[in-house]
Amino acid sequence: HEHTYKSEIRPKYLTREVAEKRCRLEGANLLLGSATPSIETYYRAKTGELGLAELVSRANDSKLPEVEVVDMREELKSGNRTIFSWSLTDAILENLKNKNQMILFLNRRGHSTFVSCRQCGIVMKCPRCSISLTYHIKNEKLICHYCGYERNNPTVCPKCKSKNIKYFGVGTQKLEKEFKKKFSVKSVLRMDADTTSRKNSHQEILDKFKRREADVLLGTQMISKGLDFPDVTLVGVIAADTSLNLPDFRSAERTFQIIAQVSGRSGRGNKNGRVIVQTYNPEHYSIEYARCHDYKGFFDKELMLRKELGYPPFYSIANIIISGTEENEVIKYANEISIFLDRVIEGHEDAEKLGPAAAPISRIKNRFRWQILIKSKSEETLKKILIKLMESCGEGKSNVSISIDLNPQSML
Repeated sequence: HEHTYKSEIRPKYLTREVAEKRCRLEGANLLLGSATPSIETYYRAKTGELGLAELVSRANDSKLPEVEVVDMREELKSGNRTIFSWSLTDAILENLKNKNQMILFLNRRGHSTFVSCRQCGIVMKCPRCSISLTYHIKNEKLICHYCGYERNNPTVCPKCKSKNIKYFGVGTQKLEKEFKKKFSVKSVLRMDADTTSRKNSHQEILDKFKRREADVLLGTQMISKGLDFPDVTLVGVIAADTSLNLPDFRSAERTFQIIAQVSGRSGRGNKNGRVIVQTYNPEHYSIEYARCHDYKGFFDKELMLRKELGYPPFYSIANIIISGTEENEVIKYANEISIFLDRVIEGHEDAEKLGPAAAPISRIKNRFRWQILIKSKSEETLKKILIKLMESCGEGKSNVSISIDLNPQSML
């Protein structure tokens, strides 16, 4: 199910599809394994296109952990404005007292997710991308996680010269700092892109945790699966809404998968496990089904919504990104492509076009981005449309380029 199996550079292949093709050519068997298969893959298995073998219990027959969902809106009403809910705080204290290990998951690196002036309201943004800069405490820098741009942390507002600078949001660096301060724990291991940049650093962190040099491991998605530590009896999901709020039709699926995967790190030994999920959307079906360890319930709900809205596995989709350094040129060319596609799609009743519109992230590395989405019940129809587009437009103009992603794993 992992979306990183899709290459984001040309050719934009999906590793699973390449493996399937290779196995067909070689007459080999292919085993796809996941505790939370993608909706498309599980649908293929349920409809008989793929064989299905299910593991109905944990390998060692240990109990699945109890999952508690905490409504952070109620925490605010009760006066708790910290990173840690009352419930998670109590669970952490109990875990430390019993000398068990714990994992805290937050899929945002850095210290603060954005920095703003309280006087004029300006947010420090990347000059090359349409996103806010993330504050990293180690080197006192504001960093763009898309293009790598860095600038010194401002002491005064660049617009109004006020010194009333405020740091908002929580990343793994801030989580580590606040945890040590609140619980008086010196030894905490953090695993994210910033702590694993050196060769073998990833394994070094895990080895330290295994040797019990620290009983607290916190980090981003890289700690969410594949880890098997029998003394981990508590998992805390600090902000379950991180992926849920993305403008992507797979956001609910990603949210369910990540909660289910990281929950599975708790209670893998002889001790019972516990999971606490903090969220501002406790009623969302992805979180509720994850709380119940109910993949099939989530699958049925998500499948129904995908069918109603016309998304995979019922439709194949293509995301066409038009990008360039001059915004007006990008918009003009996007409209030209849109008109061309209208003529091509006219002969295909099972195809439709959405857009053009500015992409969710409208500028990356000084290139403005617009997108057009094409959907069809038939992947062959979609491919015919895309071939005509490529024959007509090639890879774009000299100052504007086109990128076509068939069945994208991300809509950003």
